[in-house]
Amino acid sequence: MPRPNLNTNANNSYNLNIENLNLDEIPGHNSWPAANKTTDTDTRYSGMLITRKAPWTTPVKRSASSLRTFNPIRSIVDNMKIELNPEKTKISLALGDPTIYGNLDISAVMKNAMVDALETAEHNGYTASSGSPEARAAVAEYHSVPGSQVTAEEVVLTSGCSQALDMCMTALADSGDNILIPKPGFSIYQTLSMTNNISVKFYKLKPEASWEVDLDHLESLVDARTKAIIINNPSNPCGSVYSADHIKQILAVAERHRLPIIADEIYDNIVFRGQKFHPVASLSTRVPVLTCNGLTKKFLVPGWRMAWIVINDRNDLLCDVREGLMCLSQRHLAPNSLIQAALPAILSSVPEQHFIKTRHIVERNAYTVYGMLSNVEGIDPIMPQGAFYMMVGIDLENMPDIDNEVKFTEMLIAEQSVICLPSTCFEYPGYFRVVLNAPHHLTVEACDRIREFVSDHYNPNQE
Repeated sequence: MPRPNLNTNANNSYNLNIENLNLDEIPGHNSWPAANKTTDTDTRYSGMLITRKAPWTTPVKRSASSLRTFNPIRSIVDNMKIELNPEKTKISLALGDPTIYGNLDISAVMKNAMVDALETAEHNGYTASSGSPEARAAVAEYHSVPGSQVTAEEVVLTSGCSQALDMCMTALADSGDNILIPKPGFSIYQTLSMTNNISVKFYKLKPEASWEVDLDHLESLVDARTKAIIINNPSNPCGSVYSADHIKQILAVAERHRLPIIADEIYDNIVFRGQKFHPVASLSTRVPVLTCNGLTKKFLVPGWRMAWIVINDRNDLLCDVREGLMCLSQRHLAPNSLIQAALPAILSSVPEQHFIKTRHIVERNAYTVYGMLSNVEGIDPIMPQGAFYMMVGIDLENMPDIDNEVKFTEMLIAEQSVICLPSTCFEYPGYFRVVLNAPHHLTVEACDRIREFVSDHYNPNQE
C-alpha cells in the first residue's frame, strides 16, 4: 500500500495526502466515523482530511514560439491530394536534394577526407562552439577573394545553412523587427523569422527580367524597424544569377538605409555557361555582409549538415553582431567534428572537374526542359541561369477545370505521376517549380508527360 503523508493543519486536524488511495487497504477503516464528503477529491473522517489527487487530464501546452513556427511548403504539400496514376511510374521533380537519384556522386577527395578524419581517432570530441580553428581557417581561405579577404575569426560554423540563416536573423533582429526577403523565395526565411516573432516583408522579383529584384519595391518596404535584406543568389526557386551591376544596385539601397545584407549563397558557382557568380561581399567595401554557405548543394552532401557564416565587415559596423553570433553558437556547440576535420581537404582539394560535371548535368536538363516546354501552349518556362531550378508559368485563365497552381500540380500527379511544387510554396501565384538534377532520361519523360497533361487541359476557345 502507498505510504500516506500526514500533516497537521491550522485546526489541528490531519491532512492525509495520497495519490490513488484505496481505503479497503487500510486496516480498520470500516470502524471509522461516518465520512463527510467535502469535495470530489476530499473526504473528512472526524478531524482527518483524506485527499485523493485527481487524475492528470489537462494537456501540456506548447510554447508560443512553436505555435508561431510554420513552414509554407510543408503546410501546402501535406494538404495536397497526392494520388499517383498507377499505370505510370513516379517521377519526382519536387525536391532540391541532389542525392535522390544517385546520378550526382560526391568527389573521392571528400570520401577519403572523411575516412582519414575517422581513422585518426583524433576528432571524436567537442570543438569550440564556433568551430575548430583549422576548419574556420579553411572556410576563410575558400571565401577570400581580391577585395574581400576574411580570417578564421570571421567564420562561424553551423549545422546546415538553415541554422546559419537562423543565427544571422536572430543576431540582427528582435521581436517586432522586420527583414526583407524575396518573393518568390525560399520558404525557410519566413519559417525562421516567425519562431522569433520577427516579421518579414516580401520584395518583388521580376520574371520578365530573369527574376531580378524590383528595386523600387524593395526600397519602398524599408521602415524604422527593418534590420536586414536577404539576397538569395543563385536563387531557389527561380534559378536566377545576378550580374555584378544588379547586385551593386541592391547594395546601394542597403547603404542608403544602413542595412546589412544576409547573402544566402548556398548555390555558389552552380551557374551555366555565359554566367558568372559574384559573391555579394566582393562588391562593396561599405555595406556589411553576412554570407551563408556550406557543403549542401555545390558539394552534393545536404545530409552532412556542414555550413557556415562569414562575417564580411571591413568597417567594424557589425562588431556587436559578431559577439551576438558567437553567443548564439554556444546554443549548439558546433557541427559534426569529423566533418570539421575533413573540411580543409574538401575545400582545397576537390578538383574543379567535379563541379563542372555537376553543372553540365544540371545545365543540360535546364535546356531540355526549356526546349521541350517553351513551345507548349498554356505554360511559359523561364530559362534559369544556375542553381537546380526552373519556374514555369501557367495560363490558368485558359484551363477552365484548373483553379490554381496547387490544383494544377495535384492533377499533374494524379494523371501523369509527375511531382512538382506549386509556386504557392514560395509565396507566388501562377507557376510551378521544376527541379533539374534528375537523370536526363527521366527529365525527358517528365517533360513529355507535362506536355500531354497541358494539352489535355488547355482550352483557349472556351466560351
